[in-house]
Amino acid sequence: MKKSLLLSCLLVTSGSVLASADAHWGYAGEHGPEHWAQLTPENHACSGANQSPVNLTGFIEADLTPIEFNYQAGGTEILNNGHTVQVNYKKGSSINIDGQQFELLQAHFHAPSENHIKGKSYPLEAHLVHADKDSNLAVVAVMFEVAQENATLASAWAQMPEHAGDKYQLNTLLNIDGLLPENRDYYRFNGSLTTPPCSEGVRWLVLKESVAVSAAQVKAFENVLTGPNNRPIQATNSRVILK
Repeated sequence: MKKSLLLSCLLVTSGSVLASADAHWGYAGEHGPEHWAQLTPENHACSGANQSPVNLTGFIEADLTPIEFNYQAGGTEILNNGHTVQVNYKKGSSINIDGQQFELLQAHFHAPSENHIKGKSYPLEAHLVHADKDSNLAVVAVMFEVAQENATLASAWAQMPEHAGDKYQLNTLLNIDGLLPENRDYYRFNGSLTTPPCSEGVRWLVLKESVAVSAAQVKAFENVLTGPNNRPIQATNSRVILK
């Protein structure tokens, strides 16, 4: 898949109302993850060898360059696309990795977590999705542990869209930087989108340190979905996971 098409698929997949009649995929039953690759020819990558999510284990020690985060308040709207709740971001926030700048496009959530760390599943996972000027994708994943209320999520959840297709302008610009832990060390692997069309070639940067969320906040997210929205763990195959 060409890079420009990959990015277009990402934006359509994550930004539109996926409960529409022309989508026909979900997380259970005949349209569930085990059938994604057969639902349409565009989903052929869903049966690929470098798919996400994975169980992060068997690490290879590496001198990973720190991610340079350049986030500012820029979350403009929150939407429910039928598969997740997502915050769309205006231009101006980015990360730098591998000597390249990746612009923050959006953040969305999965409960329970899609990736596991050393076999552990988390109650909630955020995916911060970025693209560079050539439409290469990089996803920063943040894990949540149940503890106290998360102030940044509280701001977004105050306008939680309860039904598929609901979309609201946020009353105050959201700063996703508030979701990041103090320690920003990370694991790294090559993977894919975790939803159809499952396009590969995505840089995955999974932060090692989790952040707090309240049980009520996790429940509020789960209540607006029809069930869990996590794709099952995929085979690592010959890939390495760096730490």
